[in-house]
Amino acid sequence: MRILLVNKFYYPRGGDCIHMIAVKKLLEEHGHQVGVFTMQHPDNLAGEYSSFWPSMVEYSFKKPGSFKEALLRPIYSGEVKQKWNALLDDFQPDIVHLHNIHTQLSPAIAEEAWKRSIPIYWTLHDYKLICPSYSFLQDGKVCEACIADKKSVVRHLCIKGSLTGSFIGYLEALKWSRKKMEKFTTVFISPSQFLKNKMEEAGYAGKGIKQLYNFADTDKFIPQIIKEPCYVYLGRLSNEKGVETLLKAASFHPDFQLKIIGDGPLRPYLENRYRAENIEFMGYRQWEEIKTLLGKARFMVIPSEWYENNPLSILESLAVGTPVLGAAIGGIPELINAENGRLFKARDINDLSIKLNEMMSISDWNYQQISDEAKMRFSAENYYKELLNIYSSK
Repeated sequence: MRILLVNKFYYPRGGDCIHMIAVKKLLEEHGHQVGVFTMQHPDNLAGEYSSFWPSMVEYSFKKPGSFKEALLRPIYSGEVKQKWNALLDDFQPDIVHLHNIHTQLSPAIAEEAWKRSIPIYWTLHDYKLICPSYSFLQDGKVCEACIADKKSVVRHLCIKGSLTGSFIGYLEALKWSRKKMEKFTTVFISPSQFLKNKMEEAGYAGKGIKQLYNFADTDKFIPQIIKEPCYVYLGRLSNEKGVETLLKAASFHPDFQLKIIGDGPLRPYLENRYRAENIEFMGYRQWEEIKTLLGKARFMVIPSEWYENNPLSILESLAVGTPVLGAAIGGIPELINAENGRLFKARDINDLSIKLNEMMSISDWNYQQISDEAKMRFSAENYYKELLNIYSSK
């Protein structure tokens, strides 16, 4: 098949980008011809069809003309439409598979493909279709007001605390309504049952949403049996990830070594505030080093305080046989059971502290079994088979 993948970034920037790049590799390994449509960005991977990629809009309202560009791009862009249609003419896809497209590319590309009767499959990486700010967060706390009333995004300035940004998000939600999205999309692919349920709560028809967990590369399913007396956090250092809650709980356990792997806007603040012998900030690391650190850890903690969808860090931890202590929020509980980890109440420092102690005290985890069961659920080959089944469900 000729499959056209679409994501607004085309480099390993975040989970959506990493996943789409992995899907491209997986499809090509099975003999499919795969094209990519994205926006121009200096960090993009090289692409055969880069001449068709539209420019990037900078959302800086201090620059002349930027307000008009920022206002129009999520709703309508002549450049995006022209280059997208030119690529459709050139590549002639059998299938269009969308990922994270809002703001920079917009659902206008779904409409244009729909006009040509091209089947459109859309993997949902966040809650943008039902929450204009993507995250179901208001002032750092979970909020679902926009399910019933999209004006809430403006009322509460949910997008970066900005009236302009929030107003653009509101206009975008009005332009690309549920009825239009369901009309243009053949099947939505939800990486978690939780997200699928939220889509249905917002009025989307369940029959048009297929649940399919993301995957980890096959070579990642190699468990490390010898563990060290430490635990790790792997992810972005930002408010919604709950890292400060973890660090507060970690202060109650000075004998437990915590390794923080990742970077983000909170790193300088957290490093300065939580200086301790048992806490090590390791910054951004490549997978080969992460694999060793994660594999040797007694367990990994994911203390998120927002509706996580299908965190890759959990899949990677289980792949190397490392159990997970996760916040009971969003799609996290779907991935954790009594055999591969524990759950704690999100935002609850005391419960997290208790569970840290419990996880450290367990000495009989079956690391090989954790990896084997993860491989059955999250391997690339299983994902490919299920994806092909979805592609055939027109």
